[in-house]
Amino acid sequence: MTEANLKPAIHLRLAACSGFFAVALGAFGAHGLKARLGPEMLGIFQTAVQYQFYHSLAWLLVAVLALRGPVATALRLSGYCFGAGILLFSGSLYVLALSGAHWLGAVTPLGGIAFLLGWLSLAVAAGALTDRTSHHGAGD
Repeated sequence: MTEANLKPAIHLRLAACSGFFAVALGAFGAHGLKARLGPEMLGIFQTAVQYQFYHSLAWLLVAVLALRGPVATALRLSGYCFGAGILLFSGSLYVLALSGAHWLGAVTPLGGIAFLLGWLSLAVAAGALTDRTSHHGAGD
């Protein structure tokens, strides 16, 4: 593996692991926590699973795009933001649902901001990728 492919490969592995844990935690929530958590906390746990899963797929897309060639700063930032968002947003909601530690409600919006920055960075990177391919005659 070349040095240029090292970071995209790490993002690919992390995104795949995050997707794995989203499925595992979703199953755990549906089968193992249904009788232990009230409806409100179970809903919070399910929200964490959904956002982790959506953003694991987005992170996977970023990693695959990064494997295609030179990685733009915006694309790299997008991957970091999706990873941070999963940790902060979904992580804080998992702990809140399982422990009742409501102070974590202050951390969750930071994860939401990271998700937003990830999507914005991906949009910027998509524009750069489109410009790069159209200048090289590769088409859309």
